[in-house]
Amino acid sequence: MQTLLRTPLYDRHVALGARLVPFAGWEMPVQYEGVIPEHRAVRNDCGVFDVSHMGELEVEGPRGREFLQAVLSNDVERIGPGKAQYTLLTNGHGGIVDDLIVYEREPDRFLLIVNAANREADLAWLQERELSGAEVRDVSDDYALLAVQGPRSLERLGLADAPAFTFEDGEVDGVACVVNRTGYTGELGVELLVPAERGGELWDRVIARGAVPCGLGARDTLRLEVCYPLHGNDIGPDTDAISAGLGWVCALDKEFTGSGDLRRIKEAGPERRLAAFVMTDPGIPRQGMPILDGEEPVGMVTSGSHSPMLERGIGMGYVPASRAQPGTELTVDVRGRPRRAGVVKKPIYSREERNG
Repeated sequence: MQTLLRTPLYDRHVALGARLVPFAGWEMPVQYEGVIPEHRAVRNDCGVFDVSHMGELEVEGPRGREFLQAVLSNDVERIGPGKAQYTLLTNGHGGIVDDLIVYEREPDRFLLIVNAANREADLAWLQERELSGAEVRDVSDDYALLAVQGPRSLERLGLADAPAFTFEDGEVDGVACVVNRTGYTGELGVELLVPAERGGELWDRVIARGAVPCGLGARDTLRLEVCYPLHGNDIGPDTDAISAGLGWVCALDKEFTGSGDLRRIKEAGPERRLAAFVMTDPGIPRQGMPILDGEEPVGMVTSGSHSPMLERGIGMGYVPASRAQPGTELTVDVRGRPRRAGVVKKPIYSREERNG
C-alpha cells in the first residue's frame, strides 16, 4: 500500500478534528465542520484552505522566458515582475497536460504552481524540453501554501487590496510570506506562500484572525459554482482548450506546443463544448453520469454536485456544440432516473448576483 504524503499542516488538521481522505497521493482534510457551512463561510466571510499539496516548479536562467513561451499557451511576455498569469501546459494535439499559474519573480526567474497530481509528470514534461540556459527545479517541499478566500479575507488578514494576479512579499502577524492575489473560489482572496517550517505558525495566525478552516469538499463545490475546471475531471490531455472554453488563455498568434491544432479547432469550431448546467428537476449530478438529449446519450457529466448557494444540483459536461448554448434543455441520467437540467451561462453563481 502506498504511503500517503502529509503537508506541514497535518497535525493542525488532526487537532481540529478534520476528516482526512486520500487525495492525489496526499492525506488531506475533506471537511471540518461540514462542506456546506465551510462553503458558505467562504462566500459570506472568510475561509482558509491548506493547499500545500500543490506543486511548485521553478524555472530560472537567461532563456527561461523563451522556454516558457514555447511550452505554455498564454503569452508570457505580458506578465512582468510581480505579476502572475493563468495558463496551460499543452501537448502536441492541443490537449491539456495541466493548467497552472506562472509567477514572474524576476525577468529570468519564474515560479509555476501546478496541480498536485501532476507535479511529477509536469516536471518530467518540462525537463524533457528544457533549453540550455533554462533550468527547471522542483521546489515543492520547500513551501507550504494557504488559500485565504472570501469577501472579508483581506480585512481579516489586515492586508491592503491589490489587483488580481499580482503578488508581493508581505507578512501576517510577523510571519513572512509571499502574498499572491489568486484563488480558486471566485471570491476575493489571497494564496500565501510560506517556507514549509513556518506553515503551521501562519495557519495558526490566520485561524486566530477569524478564518474558518475549510477542506477539499468545499473547495470543489466553490470552484464548480464559478465553473473553474478541474484537471482530471473537466480537462485533461484528451481535451483541447477551445472545447473546454479556455481559448482565452491561448495566445494563438504565437507558436507553442499544439498551437497549430488549436488554431484549426478554433477556425472550424469545436464539435463539443464544456457546458454548465443547473438541475431543474430534483437530483444531484455526479461525474460519469450520462447526459441525454431526449433518450439519446450525447455527453457525460465531468463535474457535478449540490450547490450550497443555489440549493440545487449543478454540473458541467461536454455536449455537442449545438446543445451547449444557454437555455438549452438537457436530461441527466441520475442513477437510472431521467432528470431535467438547463444549460446556463458561466459562471453558475457570481458575487454580482449575490450583491445585486
